[in-house]
Parts: sequence; structure tokens; C-alpha cells
Amino acid sequence: MKRRGAGVVLAVAVAVLPVMGGAALAAPAVLPGADEPGATLLPPLPVRLGEDSACTGASDRTATGAAWSQTALGLSRTQRISRGAGVTVAVVDSGVASEVPSLEGRVTHVGDADEDCVGHGTFAAGLIAAAPRKGSGITGIAPEAEILALRGTDDRGVPSADRVADGIRTAADRGAQVIYVGQVLPIGSRITAAVAHATRRDALVIAPAAPDAVPREELGPDGEMPEGPYWPAASPGALAVVDFGPGGVRQKSAPPAYRPALSAPGSEMVSVAPEGSGHYIGSGASLAAAAVAGAAALVRAYHPELTAPEVTRRLLDTAYASDIPRLDPYASLSLLQDRATSHAGTDSPADMPPAPNPAPRTRSLTIAATALAAVLLLAALAAVIPRGRTRNWRPPTTG
Repeated sequence: MKRRGAGVVLAVAVAVLPVMGGAALAAPAVLPGADEPGATLLPPLPVRLGEDSACTGASDRTATGAAWSQTALGLSRTQRISRGAGVTVAVVDSGVASEVPSLEGRVTHVGDADEDCVGHGTFAAGLIAAAPRKGSGITGIAPEAEILALRGTDDRGVPSADRVADGIRTAADRGAQVIYVGQVLPIGSRITAAVAHATRRDALVIAPAAPDAVPREELGPDGEMPEGPYWPAASPGALAVVDFGPGGVRQKSAPPAYRPALSAPGSEMVSVAPEGSGHYIGSGASLAAAAVAGAAALVRAYHPELTAPEVTRRLLDTAYASDIPRLDPYASLSLLQDRATSHAGTDSPADMPPAPNPAPRTRSLTIAATALAAVLLLAALAAVIPRGRTRNWRPPTTG
């Protein structure tokens, strides 16, 4: 039975994950600008579910306006350049529900990934690729991209290294150009091998550099949160992402991030529910990673000649300068990039035009010099001869 109320999931989330990655999981959340007329109260997105809790169901709330993240990422002008058409983004997470209206016709499932009891994978897929719909202001970053859904967790949202590694490998073998992983794990030898396999297949793996929340059993003796490393983000070739909120900083309760390379909006994010056309709100580094996965899809669609490492370099080189560079999708599409950054030592020398024939130039200089000498000689004669006549100069005589 999948029916649930917002209060039920709230109670479960607090009991299972006492230290949460975002306020959206600690209380019903309000969109930025809640003091404005018509502001929408949205239910919080759970990270994991208790053993006996009901699955996340439909939301009875719809966000009619754009989320702050859409404005921050400049999607209105970015999507005039690219909408991600022709690119497949794999979502290795809790699954992607099969009947989400804004993803209709663009989701392929592997195994049982068509069911999403938690709702996290569906929410992330919506951030990546949800199409705009009448009556809703919410859109994904790459609304024409295809989604390949794979399981990285069990039906409670608990990930395993085997599931995540298998999901990454399968996604790469099925031709995904971008692979989003919505979970973090503290061990990663098999995951690192899977990321290397994906890189060889020219797939870009994008993952959070911090967990969205920390389970009680993973806290330190004094309640301190772990600091990483986390996989797949720590694997060579993966792009590690951390979140920030509407104020430009992370939430104070967010778990520490481990060596993030890029930051993106991840707090107070709004996306689709696993049922119906309503919306949830959530926070965490995993949602920032979903935003970057959408941006990578835009780049791969607009610049299909770029390899996965080159897409990573482009996202980093065109990011806003900050302590952790901030994603700028519009710049990643529109700015010219110094090819020497990603092609150092591989470009052939520039083709230079052949040297001009020096003969015509030499001939012209000779003629000009001769003419100038003649002019100077005539000027000298014009000055000397009249003086000589005035002084009765005579040529010398002999004998």
C-alpha cells in the first residue's frame, strides 16, 4: 500500500536519520518567497524509509512558479541553446517511477528500477530532465534528455557498493553519456573500477561529495559526522559535487563534503513526486549532483564532439569563480574555451601561409632608392650652380 501523509514520512525520517542534510527533511518546507501571496507549502522529500513505513506517494501540492534554482542557473536563456536532446542520462538511485507525467515517454528502466518507493531517484530524474507542464513552473535542466533508470539502493533507499557498481557498469554498457549516482558509500574499490570502466566507455560519472544525511550508526562517539572520503565521487574520473542554497552557502546542518570539485544549487530544490503531478522539496549534495548531471547533458547535446573528460573540464573552466567553483550552464554552452586546456600536446601546429616571394619587394625598394637619389642630386645642382655663376667660378685650366 503506497498511501501516506506528509507527517508519516516526517516521523520516519527523523527516527531513521537523526542528523539530516537539509531542513526540508526536518519539517514541512516552504519555497523561497513564502511571505509572498500564493507561496506554496511543499512536503519534504525523504532520504530513506523505515522498515515498516509506507512508500512515498503523490503530493497534493504543485509549485506554480519557478524554483530559485532555475533562476540561479539561468535556465530561461540556457535552454534556448540546448535542451539535452539525444543525450541519455543514467540515474543510479532508488529507481524512477514509471508514470511521472513530466518524464513520460523518455524513461527506460533496467530490472525493477521502474518502482521507486522512496521517491529520491524520481525526484533527481525530474531535476535533470522534467519537461514543463501546464499549471507548473518547474522544469528540469535538460527537458529533452532521455533517462535510463537503474537501482543503486534497496526499496528503503539504502545503497550498496555492489548495486552502485553494477548500475554504473550497466549504464555505461547501454550507452549512457552521463551517469548520475545519487548515493554515497564509505568504501569504493569496486565502485572505482566501475567508474574507470564508464570512463573508457566515454561516460561522465557525476556524484555527490557528501551524504544528504548521516544515519545514527555512522556518527562518531561524540555524535560528530564523518568527513569522507565518499564513493563514487572520490573515484578518479568522477565529478564530485557539493550543494549550496538560495543564500549562496550550505545549510549549517549539512554533512561535511569531501574534496568537491564543483558546487551547484542543492538546497530547497523542487521536483516531481513518484506519483501524480505534484511536487516535493528537498536538500542535499545529491540534488546538486543531479543539477550538474542535467548541465552535462546540455553540453553533450550541444558539443557532441567533446569527450567525457573534456565535458568535465568545460564545466569547471566556465564555472563562477568561488572557493568551490559554481556551475554556470549558460557559460558552459556559450563561452569559447581555450582548446589548449583540454588538448595540450595533441593539436598539430597551425597552418601558416607560405612566405611571400621577396623579389617584387626588393625590386620596388631599388626603384624607390634610385628615384630618391636623383631627386636629391637635382636639388643639390639647383642650389650650387647659381652661386657659382654669381662668383664667376671657372673651371681650372692646365698649362
